[in-house]
Amino acid sequence: MPASNARAMAKARNLDCDAVCLDLEDAVAPEAKAEARAALVAEVQAGGFGHRRLVARINGLSTPWGHDDIAALAQAPVEAVLAPKVDDAADIQALSAAMDAAGFAPDVALWVMIETPRAVLALERIADCAATTRLAGFVLGLNDLAKDSGIAQLPGRGAFLPVLTMAVLAARANGLVILDGVCNAIEDTVRLEGECVQARDSGFDGKTLIHPAQLEVCNRVFAPTQADLAEAEAIVAAFADPANSGKGALRVNGKMAELLHLTQAERLLAKAAAIAAR
Repeated sequence: MPASNARAMAKARNLDCDAVCLDLEDAVAPEAKAEARAALVAEVQAGGFGHRRLVARINGLSTPWGHDDIAALAQAPVEAVLAPKVDDAADIQALSAAMDAAGFAPDVALWVMIETPRAVLALERIADCAATTRLAGFVLGLNDLAKDSGIAQLPGRGAFLPVLTMAVLAARANGLVILDGVCNAIEDTVRLEGECVQARDSGFDGKTLIHPAQLEVCNRVFAPTQADLAEAEAIVAAFADPANSGKGALRVNGKMAELLHLTQAERLLAKAAAIAAR
């Protein structure tokens, strides 16, 4: 949500979402940057966002506003800073160092937009920075990537599938959160649902949204189904049965279940519990 839009920021306190990203970059005109920055800090300091994670998207360090954004946000209770248009590991190191120098608390994470051709080609190097920097998350930005690459964003996003897969693998190899990019078609719920299903099945943790009307579809798609939960509960119960003690593979409801499936089942049940607790 644009940090220049007071009404939108106020509304965010009541939306059925997991996180709110208040934007100082693309959604804010150059002449409104300073005012939006002050408004963002005041809004998050006022609180009232409940369970929703607070994320602030800054302007790039190479812009006239990036360093001022970081300095101001160091005094704001955000959980993550989202940086746009990174190209390589050096950008991650510079951003993390700037956050350290500004005095951010150690638990404030750095998330970055993967939205340039150079970033896609450097995914592994960027993700590897998680071991030595604040880096904790990827957010795909297919709008900018389409603009810079000439790749068309067609329904189904077939041309972007290699990017989606490689971004997920780089994130998973380094313990990063990874969110899919936005769906521009606000009123096309069929297309939105298709993108959400694609992202979920591709391994993404969630999807970034640009309008409250998109929340119901996204929440529904990414939440475990009753069938998913029943299967997970059956797997957990089977491995917990004393009769199966010491076994590494079981037959559960006609399917083979190994210890890796137990891990997946426990993760799914934990996700459902977190959703229920919101």
